[in-house]
Amino acid sequence: MKAKAIAIQQDQQRLRRLVAALVTTLVIAFAMVLAQVTPVNAQSRPTTFADLAEQVSPSVVNITTSTTVAGRTGPQGLVPEGSPFEDFFNDLERGPGQGTQRSSALGSGFVISADGYIVTNNHVIDGADEILIEFYPGGEPAVPAELIGTDPNTDIAVLKVDLEDLPFVEFGDSTAVGSRVGDWVMAMGNPLGQGFSVSAGIVSARDRALSGTYDDYIQTDAAINRGNSGGPLFNMDGKVIGVNTAILSPNGGSIGIGFAMSSAVVTNVVDQLIEFGETRRGWLGVRIQDVTPDMVDAIEGLDLARGALVTDVPAGPAENAGMLAGDVILNFDSTEIEDTRELVRIVGNSPVGKEVPVAVLRDGEMEDLIVVLGRRETSEAVAFPASTEEEAPEQSEILGLTLSSITPELTDQFSLTVETGLVITGINPDSEAASKGLIEGDVITEAGQEAVTSVSDLEERIEAATEAGRRSLLLLVRRGGDPRFVALVLEE
Repeated sequence: MKAKAIAIQQDQQRLRRLVAALVTTLVIAFAMVLAQVTPVNAQSRPTTFADLAEQVSPSVVNITTSTTVAGRTGPQGLVPEGSPFEDFFNDLERGPGQGTQRSSALGSGFVISADGYIVTNNHVIDGADEILIEFYPGGEPAVPAELIGTDPNTDIAVLKVDLEDLPFVEFGDSTAVGSRVGDWVMAMGNPLGQGFSVSAGIVSARDRALSGTYDDYIQTDAAINRGNSGGPLFNMDGKVIGVNTAILSPNGGSIGIGFAMSSAVVTNVVDQLIEFGETRRGWLGVRIQDVTPDMVDAIEGLDLARGALVTDVPAGPAENAGMLAGDVILNFDSTEIEDTRELVRIVGNSPVGKEVPVAVLRDGEMEDLIVVLGRRETSEAVAFPASTEEEAPEQSEILGLTLSSITPELTDQFSLTVETGLVITGINPDSEAASKGLIEGDVITEAGQEAVTSVSDLEERIEAATEAGRRSLLLLVRRGGDPRFVALVLEE
C-alpha cells in the first residue's frame, strides 16, 4: 500500500510539472504573438520624420515678392489688404507698410512638375512686380518666376520657372486613408523668414469652411506661421494633401489651429490654371438656400433637413432643364446633396458643358432632370423688371405681418425689384416672422410653393395648409431681388 501511495504521489508531481510546462509554453507563445503585433500598431506613430523630410524637401521652395505699395495710415492688422481672410484670420506672411515704397513679402510653395510648375497661395504673390524662387539649400540659386494664373476664390496661384529636371512632389487624395482626423501630417515652408523648416502634427478636423464659396480646408495642429503660406501639407506617403493657407491666432503666431486647402479642391484648380490660365467652373444657374428643420413639415415629401432649396431660377442651364423655384435638389450627378455648400462645391468642380443628372423633389414627387452646365465665370446677373402695372392697394394683417399688394408708391418707397407679390409694410416685433428676420419692404412672392399676388391668395394657401394638417407654411421672400424661403408656424 505504501508503494502504491508513493506511485500515485509521483504521478501527481509529473502531472503538475506537465501542466506548468504547458502554461509556460502558452505564455511564451502569447508573448511572441504580442511581439509581432505591437510593432505593427506602433507604426501608426512614426518614430521620426527625418526620412520623409529628406525625401520631399528638395521640392519645397521659398518665395520672395517685391511690390510697389501706396502709403497706409492707422494701425495695421496681420492680414494683408485684399486677402480673402482679411476679416477673420491672420495672414501668414505680410506685414504693414507705410508710405510709397518697395515692399517685400515672404511665402512658400512647392514644385509639382520636373519642368518647373510651382503651386502657392494667391495672396503670396498678389500684386507683385517681381517673384523670386529660392530652392532648398544645395539646389538651384534663386530664379525669377512667371505667373501662370490665379484663383482668388480658393487662394491658389500657379507659377513657372525656366528650369528642367527639377525634383517635384505629387498631390495625394485628401479624402482617403492618410488624411483622416487623427492621421499624421507634416508641413514645410519658410516660417517667419527663418528659412526651410519642418513641423508635424495631426489632422485635427476636415471640411472646414472659412470665408470662401469653394472652401474645403483641412485643419491641423502642425505649427504654421507667417511665411508658411503656400507651402505643402504632406501625408506620411509624401503626397501633398493640402496647401497651407491660414491660421487662427490672437497674436499672429501658431496656437495649433492651422488650415490647408485640401488637394481635392486644389488639383482641379491647378489643372485649369495650367491649361487655360484661369478657372472654368461649372454653373448650374440657380439661387439656393439650406433647408432648415422648421421647413421640413412645410415641404411635402421631405423627411429630413437636407438638400438645397431652389429660391430662384434665372435664365440659364437650370431653367433650360425645367428646374423651378421651390424644387429641392437632393441628388446631383449621382451624389446625395446634404446642403448648399456641398452642392456649390460639386458644381464648381464639374466640367463646363457636362450633361448632369439632377434629382429634385417637387410637390411631393421626385423629378429627374438633365442639366447642361454653363460656365460660372461668364454667367451674367439677371435683371428683374420694375413694376409697370398700377394695382389698387389691398392690405391685411396675417401671421404678425401687415401686408399690401404692390403699388407704385410702395415700389418707390422700398425700391422694389419685383412686379407681383405682397409687400410687408408692418411687422409685429414679438411675432415669429420678426424672429425669422423679416422686415418692412420684404416681398412675399410664394406661399406653399405657389405664387401669391394678393392677400386672398395667401389666405387660400394658409387654409389649404391647415386642412392638409401642416403646422407651418413655406413663404418665398424677396429682399432687393435676392430670394429666400422662410417657414412660419400657422396660428391655431
